[in-house]
Amino acid sequence: MNITSLSSTNISLTGTKNMNPIDISMLKKTLDSVETNGDMITQMMEQSVNPFVGANIDIKI
Repeated sequence: MNITSLSSTNISLTGTKNMNPIDISMLKKTLDSVETNGDMITQMMEQSVNPFVGANIDIKI
């Protein structure tokens, strides 16, 4: 077992116990922003696969 990785894990876990409500709020906002950006990137990638779908309408009278 690697003692250094175990001690660094312990330090990172104790660091989260000392977070104040402002830190938690900022972390939540950051996570929401990352999720929104991920959704936007997914949507952009879907559009790049079929960029001309829905661009033209063929109408016969």
